[in-house]
Amino acid sequence: MTEDRNRVEIAYARPDAQTILSVTASEGLTAKGAIEQSGILQRFPEIDLRVNRVGVFGKLAKLDQALAPGDRVEIYRPLIADPKVVRKQRAAQGKAIRKRNDGKAQA
Repeated sequence: MTEDRNRVEIAYARPDAQTILSVTASEGLTAKGAIEQSGILQRFPEIDLRVNRVGVFGKLAKLDQALAPGDRVEIYRPLIADPKVVRKQRAAQGKAIRKRNDGKAQA
């Protein structure tokens, strides 16, 4: 149990594979150090730390951020579409459908 508390997790996901690896949390361990120590860069060669952003428990972080035991470093894939643009497109499609239906709700 004490062993688990002295670990840091590194998480990466793509549509076909999700991986969580752990390393020993040592004094002064940074996000970049944990990522490199985990071996995830060899497992997923598409990860480029100059491009992929990282976070700790869902909050963006810098690679030189110091970690605490129990932290989870997440490596994010680049977005393929801007979420704001996608929401606007969906809203426009919804308006077009409502207009076609003369505003009548379908059952």
